[in-house]
Amino acid sequence: MVSVKLFVVSTLSFLLHQISAECSDVPCAAKFYNESSVCVCNSTYCDTITRVTSFESGTFATYTSSKEGKRFYKQINDIQSRDPSVSDDEGNVFLLDPTIRYQNIEGFGGAVTDSAGINLKSLPLAAQRKLINSYFSDVGIEYNMLRLPIASTDFSTRIYSYDDYRNDTDLDNFKLAKEDYEYKIPFIQHAKDVATDDIHIVAASWSPPKWMKTKDSMVAGGSVKHRFMQDYAEYHCKFAEAYKKNGIDIWAMSTSNEPTSPLLRTPFQSTLWYVPDMGAFISKYLGPTLRNCSAEGIKLLTIDDQRGLIPLFSALFSIIAPEAIEYVDGFALHSYFNKITPPSMSTFLLKQFPDKFALVTEYCAGSSPSDKPKVDLGSWARAKDYVQDILENLNSNFVGWVDWNLCLNRQGGPTWVGNFVDSPIIVDAKKQEFYKQPMFYAMGHFSKFLPRGSQRIQMSAGADNQCDKCVKDPSKEYIAFMTPEDTIVVIIYNDGEAREATLRVGTCDVITQLDANSITTIEIPTTQDDGNMDCKIVVD
Repeated sequence: MVSVKLFVVSTLSFLLHQISAECSDVPCAAKFYNESSVCVCNSTYCDTITRVTSFESGTFATYTSSKEGKRFYKQINDIQSRDPSVSDDEGNVFLLDPTIRYQNIEGFGGAVTDSAGINLKSLPLAAQRKLINSYFSDVGIEYNMLRLPIASTDFSTRIYSYDDYRNDTDLDNFKLAKEDYEYKIPFIQHAKDVATDDIHIVAASWSPPKWMKTKDSMVAGGSVKHRFMQDYAEYHCKFAEAYKKNGIDIWAMSTSNEPTSPLLRTPFQSTLWYVPDMGAFISKYLGPTLRNCSAEGIKLLTIDDQRGLIPLFSALFSIIAPEAIEYVDGFALHSYFNKITPPSMSTFLLKQFPDKFALVTEYCAGSSPSDKPKVDLGSWARAKDYVQDILENLNSNFVGWVDWNLCLNRQGGPTWVGNFVDSPIIVDAKKQEFYKQPMFYAMGHFSKFLPRGSQRIQMSAGADNQCDKCVKDPSKEYIAFMTPEDTIVVIIYNDGEAREATLRVGTCDVITQLDANSITTIEIPTTQDDGNMDCKIVVD
């Protein structure tokens, strides 16, 4: 009789946990495609996700998105005492040590390109608000970083700069473009209105005005003429000042977007930088100019290109122009060729310059000529690419990860040069709706649960990795952080069959089910009422 009563009580308790966890969230309106599904949003309906902020003693929360179709499926379960019959060496046991700490998180986000602004504005106002909320609000994935192009890019509808008057060395004719006032500034202001934290904006220029360049064109390369380097540095400062007048502070600036891309014959806006010229630009022009700019406190990021170029920049800052590194705050990296370059290149760079940080500032799916279709609705493979690259970089001490276009149309544009790619949100202006791709949820499993100031902690898997369901590549499968709210957040990517995972911390076991082909975020409060718990989570 007692066992039956206990069963009923525990069952009711479990059901109440689930009702409490799910009642405040609007579920996904799923539309299935070949691989997985998108969530459809419009002016009157859009799925939401709220984070558990108040835990009952002895409980933890899990959030699951899967190829099968779950999107932030939320559950509350009980923390258990450590099971002595389960060895630490078992393959599905993960050991957490909050006393061993690494880098702090700066943030996650995407890019406010002209194309993103055009697509946002193509929606009805109510749908625009839902898209903004989906990315930035407490019922969305809580982005707190944005990348902002300085003038035009391939994801513009025309080629333009902020001063097209030839030889205007005093930049008397500098002014923002209509695209800034119609698309970028409104997008950022709306995001700031609903964001749960300050939005840190990283600005980057693809090309100076054509009259500053050796090629007399903003497109397909050409370098900055030496006599205009100071003018180009002032161009950056004037941009930051102009945005500040519109209530938007620039947190960081890049030395140049993809300074080697002209070598690949890219047909859009770009600037070729030779290594010695980049060193001189940083140390003599851009670095000092930003420090004296009235838009104060701007950090300077460099590289802003692929990981494979790290040896070049390592030589630049250690041998060719060591004085330049004094002006640099961090390294910006893109992730397009990470599958053929090892993450050890990044860790080497951070060890070489330990007072600098590293941040991914661009990646997107569908960028390779072989990627067809460019926009692949419901692609779980592309979500996998995102989550594994984020995991690999965070496990290499990066402080954040910024996506490319925040939203694009069904074709993957607009783009004046036809460089169509995919995006986590796809807008269908004719149907007045937008689609949240699996990539959107992949991003959210990090951005929503790792607020700024979260610190990575030690996490390791059991030594038995020979079983079919065990960890194969730790850098791309799991990670753990301590948040400013004193919770432990663990993110696990399961690229296979469903299995059980045991997270072992202190004298406690946190046991959770990992769905097949899924991303799971687990949040464990550490400030528990130990009087009601049989185990203790030890955090020093």
